[in-house]
Amino acid sequence: GIAELLDMPINKTYEWFKDESNFTSMNDQDKQISQPILNEIRERLYFLFDVGLGYITLGRDARTISGGEAQRIRIASQIGSGLTGVLYVLDEPSIGLHERDTLKLIRTLRSLQEKGNSVIVVEHDKETIQNADFIIDIGPGAGKFGGEVVFSGTLDKLKKAKTLTADYLYGRKKIEYFYRRAQEKYIEIKNVTLNNINNLSAKIPLNNFVCITGVSGSGKSSLMLQTLLPTARELLNHARKVNKVAGVEITGLEHVDKVIYLDQSPIGRTPRSNPATYTGVMDEIRDLFSQTKEAQIRGYTTSRFSFNVKGGRCEKCQGEGQIKIEMHFLPDIMVKCDTCHGTRYNQQTLEVFYKGKTISDVLNMSVDEAFEFFKPIPKIHLKLKTIVDVGLGYISLGQNAVTLSGGEAQRIKLSKELSRKDTGKTLYILDEPTTGLHFADVDRLTNVLHQFVELGNSMLIIEHNLDMIKNADYIIDMGPEGGSGGGLIIAEGTPEELAQNHEKTGSYTGKYLKKELALHKK
Repeated sequence: GIAELLDMPINKTYEWFKDESNFTSMNDQDKQISQPILNEIRERLYFLFDVGLGYITLGRDARTISGGEAQRIRIASQIGSGLTGVLYVLDEPSIGLHERDTLKLIRTLRSLQEKGNSVIVVEHDKETIQNADFIIDIGPGAGKFGGEVVFSGTLDKLKKAKTLTADYLYGRKKIEYFYRRAQEKYIEIKNVTLNNINNLSAKIPLNNFVCITGVSGSGKSSLMLQTLLPTARELLNHARKVNKVAGVEITGLEHVDKVIYLDQSPIGRTPRSNPATYTGVMDEIRDLFSQTKEAQIRGYTTSRFSFNVKGGRCEKCQGEGQIKIEMHFLPDIMVKCDTCHGTRYNQQTLEVFYKGKTISDVLNMSVDEAFEFFKPIPKIHLKLKTIVDVGLGYISLGQNAVTLSGGEAQRIKLSKELSRKDTGKTLYILDEPTTGLHFADVDRLTNVLHQFVELGNSMLIIEHNLDMIKNADYIIDMGPEGGSGGGLIIAEGTPEELAQNHEKTGSYTGKYLKKELALHKK
């Protein structure tokens, strides 16, 4: 029935529609009527399969589809539409894709272009850049240090360009990998049966940098985020309202104090939340302003310099710096407060200066600027250093949390963890931390993650980025395919072991790692 077809993965549905024996009961007239419809169904299913979505079902709830998957569904529908003369603009379509599926996606984008369309892609992926007809490189840095076109031209010309992208693309700069740490202590998870995983057991090395790899839909999230994470949290953190997976056993947790999942959800959902408040550096800055001579004469305490409470804030916008205007029948719009002009504070508070800057001036500084400005204040300087270390020196201290991307939010969470006093026995779980990152940022982030492991912590990362994967001490590769064709651990070991044995194991990750490690040695 139709319900069964909707519950089948797209690759299986495609096979079913391709099999003519499923339509033998039709008479000649029905066959003639249905032929163009069947051809259209087969073509559209093939497009979905070709953009790396063979593992999802046609009846899947749209709310459970990731941003990257939704974008690829739209690409597939556009190919099927047969339109020409259209300009398509895509924002990182390779997000969440394994290297094998990225090559399929590139082929799909090329077919859009060959039909007489123009395709513009915002992308950091090496393969996608190398397959482009024309490249526009923006830089030289990020934030206020960017905004210029530092190169535009073909791939051949990019080789001679003096840009960061060119340096990493042509091996003049490399993301170096660390020495491989030994595997001594493990967490073992047994009897995992969930989604496409059936009675699986896995050993995860501790005090290591571990990458969980595999094609999209192979079971990485089912094993790590839906099984290991909630079960370990319940046992370690005594968390409430945790959906522990029935029948799952975990051993080895005595070597771990706590488990922390650093995801890409926002650090706050209102204009009141920003990098300064989230990391706690705002408390130190307010304390510093309250110790100035002018503040002491006026009797101002630290609360005077908070935009969240009455006293020092602008009361018209209540410290938000902007006012919501309700547009009936249209989305509400936010406009700059005409009393404080976006500073968040009242006039009296802005009459207090530290080294010639008001509290509002400080919030408008980039993290890099604030890092230099507060060099003599160790407490503030150290907290800002962790934000700089994760590659976010370009964001402003008071930047509205809602405007930060998922990758930026995740790295701010990382910086907060870096600034904590460490027990050295924490298990960190991250899901694709390289999303939206340039090669130089991946390099920086990899070094930061290794810092956590050097302190005795364990880092468990679901990842497709080969620069990150080649840095792992240990890899657990799932597959061999996505959906019902996955759910198994097909290879595990060091990057070198996966690369060496890829033909025997059928590991796509090992196959692409072999090429990546060979390039690295050149």
